[in-house]
Amino acid sequence: MKAQLLKKFEDEIHTLERELKLELPKEIKRARELGDLRENAEYQAAKERQRLVEARISMLKKRVSEIALINLDKIPADRIGFGSTVQVRESGCEMVTYQLVMPEDADATKGLISTTSPIGRALLNKEEGDTIIVTTPGGTRQFEVVKLTTIHDEA
Repeated sequence: MKAQLLKKFEDEIHTLERELKLELPKEIKRARELGDLRENAEYQAAKERQRLVEARISMLKKRVSEIALINLDKIPADRIGFGSTVQVRESGCEMVTYQLVMPEDADATKGLISTTSPIGRALLNKEEGDTIIVTTPGGTRQFEVVKLTTIHDEA
């Protein structure tokens, strides 16, 4: 999982750096040729995109360095932690499966929840059979941990 995440970020960095070094300079040059830069919407849009791409590259490089430092040995093998896939049953509802991921990979519609989300934080360090009560923006919810697969089990 760590290697997949690093590859995903490095691929995005590569794509953005290509845009920053090859495509955006051409757009800026073409926009400059249109005349007065103060009232040139194409030039302003290209410069704004350049700033956004630079900021995204910077953020991704920071995340890559943080992820590279994650020591998988410190993630519990018998409790919920980063990378765990958890089946939970909400009171009176069907079973739901969640995987704990980095914030930028979170997508609740796909069952990918951040370790920093209310449910993700409540699940951390829990075991099969544990019951958790979570206060979410939608109200208080209660879950029972039915099944746990840690990042070590999946490796």
